[in-house]
This record gives sequence, C-alpha cells and structure tokens, in this order.
Amino acid sequence: MIVTLQIEEVYQVHFNTLRQLYFPAHANYLDAHITLFHRLPIGESAIIAALRSAAERGPLILNVAGIVNFGKGVAYRLVSDELQKLHQQLQHMFDPWLTKQDRQPLRPHITVQNKVTSYKAEQLHQSLLQDFTPFDIQVTGLQTWRYLHGPWKALETFSFHK
Repeated sequence: MIVTLQIEEVYQVHFNTLRQLYFPAHANYLDAHITLFHRLPIGESAIIAALRSAAERGPLILNVAGIVNFGKGVAYRLVSDELQKLHQQLQHMFDPWLTKQDRQPLRPHITVQNKVTSYKAEQLHQSLLQDFTPFDIQVTGLQTWRYLHGPWKALETFSFHK
C-alpha cells in the first residue's frame, strides 16, 4: 500500500497539467502526487486506525519552495514543518512495517518530469525557474493506493476535518 497526500483540486489540476506536458507519455500513468510511504501492508488494521486518527486535524499548508532537477527529471520541492511532524508521528506508529526507504526523512515533492535525459531535465528546470515564485498549496487528506506494477488503484481517502 502506498500513502499519499490529497492535494486541493485547483493545484491537483495544475500539477497534473504539468505532468501531461513534460512527463513522457508512455510512463505517465499516475496523477501528480506527494508520497508519504511507498510500501505498507494492505489491510493492516493498526495502519488504517493510525491514518484515521491522523486525519482528525485541519488541512495542511505546504510551501512550494523551489524546483529541483534530480538528473533524469524535475520536481517541485515542498516545505512544511507540520507535515514533517505528521510524517514522523506516522513513522513511529508504522515502525514494524517500514521498509528502509520509508524510514528515511521525508523530502516532500511533486514530480512533473521523470525518465528523460539529463539534457531535457536541465532544459525544463531552467524554463520553469524563469517565472517561478514560491506559493502555498493546501493538503486536504491522506490517500491509500494499491500498487499495480505501474498504475495505482485508489483504496481509501482520509479527509482532514475542516
């Protein structure tokens, strides 16, 4: 099971549009997303209970603070102390099930290009930087997904209380 953050609709559309423009079509089978955990067991009642409990809060505000070229693609870097605290709390609750990857500190981001040459990534990075100004987005919940060796299947959404 994959756990992501639910992005407010206006920015979900914005980042999906960027993915459609810049992600290679053959590899773009997911909507824009912010991954919190990459691999947890499906159906584990303690995990579901922890996600329900974590959703008993107001929406999170994340700052879209920059644009990162990671060699074979480009992502928007996100910053939020509240998100870091939430992630650390969930890591503690999920400890028995965490993989090495999910034990790492969270580096929240939204990938808009991947699986391209370093030249194409650098071109997009420079292009996006020209007009970039940091801005805030709202996160409205937690989402769970089943990994299907490519696409993901939506399982459950835990909406934050308003």
